[in-house]
Amino acid sequence: MIKSMTGYGLGARENQQVKYTVEIKSLNSKFLELSIRLPKAFSDKELFLRGECTKLVERGKVSVTVNAEYTDQSASAATINDELLRNYYRQLKTIAENLGHEPANLFELALNMPEVVSQDEDRADEEEAVLLLAAFRDAIGQLDQFRKDEGEVLRGDLFSRTSTILQLLDEVEAMETSRIPLIRERIHQYLDETVGKENVDRNRFEQELIFYIDKLDITEEKVRLRSHCNYFLQALEATDANGKKLGFISQEMGREINTLGSKANHAGIQQVVVRMKEELEKIKEQLLNVL
Repeated sequence: MIKSMTGYGLGARENQQVKYTVEIKSLNSKFLELSIRLPKAFSDKELFLRGECTKLVERGKVSVTVNAEYTDQSASAATINDELLRNYYRQLKTIAENLGHEPANLFELALNMPEVVSQDEDRADEEEAVLLLAAFRDAIGQLDQFRKDEGEVLRGDLFSRTSTILQLLDEVEAMETSRIPLIRERIHQYLDETVGKENVDRNRFEQELIFYIDKLDITEEKVRLRSHCNYFLQALEATDANGKKLGFISQEMGREINTLGSKANHAGIQQVVVRMKEELEKIKEQLLNVL
């Protein structure tokens, strides 16, 4: 099954106190590049979420963002350390008076001093952890479905372009019947013009011609290219995500197409080879986004 590396998933779960929303975005990348943003209360769950993403997401540049919205605002209210605030305020006031400075905004300064204000989110209970993980799995499920849907579009495009290369290979085979006679005629004409008909050793000429034509034979390249294309089409229908495998096959297709072009010695075939290369480049571009 072809899956896209691009995807989006959103999961949300809530109870009477809090609603957790998990958003997952994925872009194409050769490896898994993972970024996770969690509330402080769930910092101990980061390693677990990373492990789940490694198994379920596999590859891609992935960002996971978790947001908490408290319906009961007192559940996330900040706590003020009254005694510490008073101590800071007295110290600031004393210093200001000793320096002859107008003691303005001392309360605001004291309130912003370290550890005066703390959020009651240092630890989440087990019920909230279960809620968060459920939202995470919902988001992963949406992401996976998004990737499958995008992958089906990619599969159709890759199938069409590979089939086009096979059709172009049929055109090459149709033109090949006239290719060898044209090469033979060209060599004959060149020798007649340069050394004269009477000076050509016909036996030696035929031997050299056979050797030369054998070097230009493209039968093996055609067979291998057709085999690679058919293998590519089979891999498209496989049940596993196999973007890397398809990439390797496309490289082999490219080698055979390049050799066809270099050996063709025929204007019509070389034009068809250019069209093959265009299709293959589009295939490679699409494969960059296949999981």
